[in-house]
Amino acid sequence: MPLPLCDPAVGLRSSASELNLAPSLCLALHTELRGCSQAWSSPPFSVKRMPKLQGFEFWSHTLGAARHVVAPMVDQSELAWRLLSRRHGAQLCYTPMLHAQVFVRDANYRKENLYCEVCPEDRPLIVQFCANDPEVFVQAALLAQDYCDAIDLNLGCPQMIAKRGHYGAFLQEEWDLLQRMILLAHERLSVPVTCKIRVFPEIDKTVRYAQMLEKAGCQLLTVHGRTKEQKGPLAGAASWEHIKAVRKAVAIPVFANGNIQCLQDVERCIQDTGVQGVMSAEGNLHNPALFEGRSPAVWELAEEYLDIVRQHPCPLSYVRAHLFKLWHHTLQVHQHLREELAKVKTLDGIAAVSQALKLQCQEDMSRQEEGVRPSGDLPFFHWICQPYIRPGPKEESRENSGGRSKRALEEEAGSVDGLSKNKQKKQLRNPHKTFDPSLKPKYAKCDQCGNPKGNRCVFNLCRGCCKKRAFRETADCPGHGLLFKTKLEKSLAWKGTQPGLQEPQQGNAFTQGICCCLT
Repeated sequence: MPLPLCDPAVGLRSSASELNLAPSLCLALHTELRGCSQAWSSPPFSVKRMPKLQGFEFWSHTLGAARHVVAPMVDQSELAWRLLSRRHGAQLCYTPMLHAQVFVRDANYRKENLYCEVCPEDRPLIVQFCANDPEVFVQAALLAQDYCDAIDLNLGCPQMIAKRGHYGAFLQEEWDLLQRMILLAHERLSVPVTCKIRVFPEIDKTVRYAQMLEKAGCQLLTVHGRTKEQKGPLAGAASWEHIKAVRKAVAIPVFANGNIQCLQDVERCIQDTGVQGVMSAEGNLHNPALFEGRSPAVWELAEEYLDIVRQHPCPLSYVRAHLFKLWHHTLQVHQHLREELAKVKTLDGIAAVSQALKLQCQEDMSRQEEGVRPSGDLPFFHWICQPYIRPGPKEESRENSGGRSKRALEEEAGSVDGLSKNKQKKQLRNPHKTFDPSLKPKYAKCDQCGNPKGNRCVFNLCRGCCKKRAFRETADCPGHGLLFKTKLEKSLAWKGTQPGLQEPQQGNAFTQGICCCLT
């Protein structure tokens, strides 16, 4: 019996003869899948697929009526973090955003970001792509559909990289393109296609946008209640009114995203907007037990996460970033360990720093007097998992908060000797070099073109002008290393020692021509 293949474009249980594949391609496919066998308890081509459902049937049956959702987060919602979140109440997870064009052309990218990043416990799962071309989006989705329960199109990323790449929230005005992308994916994929969007300032335009995506074939819509301009310090509060209006206007399930920091926020959002589920990103990063309604000690979740990473390895940068989020409030208190966490180069090193933070927290707990409230605006002590409230622009300004911004500190650090921060670093590497512009020598200008002239030029010209003049006048300029006169004299002296060159012999025109050229 032919060995079954996991062919993205056809299905899970296809044979080589059915797909009409060349033996070399069959071998390549099996090799690619075999390289990821450690991520599966059974081969990926034996996984059973549920029938393709739509709308509320898809949400209730395929996704198990999921209400608690972990958002797609670049370099953050990797397999290990998804498994940790599922252990603590998450019912549905998204992969990090994947670049569709790279996913299609790069087999290693597919392995590292999906094929080796899935396991049977990590379901239901939705794979998210960014794309701006219908064919490329569908090709990537066909390669991924056998490893997930749905394909999501990212229409919500507001970052500058999305603007440069022309994807994410910067496609929200191109409705014709989006219709073609969603429709083609809906027709050709064996799994549903979903979308994650940001809102427009106007509620009615946001509603029409959502209805357009639904009509094109979107089976589930996640609405982030902020505009693409609301990011970083300007994020502000998400508009649940926009989300509520979308939910009333469409006949497909809707997830809400924004302003979710605790379980009470989840319940209140569902009640106020009528959505089917709530997605959390930043809240989940600071407290993976958010959907359980618990706020455990940070080290409990940090140790559990590190144990999962040992079973399902991921890049060290992901692990470090997660530990910085989990220990965020503690690192404000014990800042010397922040530097240690940033410097370590191994997983064991990160675990050692996390253990040191745990011991510091336990010492702080033992010294804590009963009845004392946490300092600042924190709801809990720093060793407890809790929300991170992003400061607004007013809170970051020096006038309103009394603090100094990062820009002000950098300017202050760079104003000590009048050098920028970058030039100060260069000065450390080159202590004898002068970087102060006021101390740099002033060069006289060339008489002809205005460029700096050579200090030792006999004509007081720059090198380019000097070369032209020296050649024209057959002169030397030792300052620029131009020796036209000297070379000519040497050439004539050498020819004076060659009898055949002094008096050209009578011969054919070719010989005479050579002699004339040499003389």
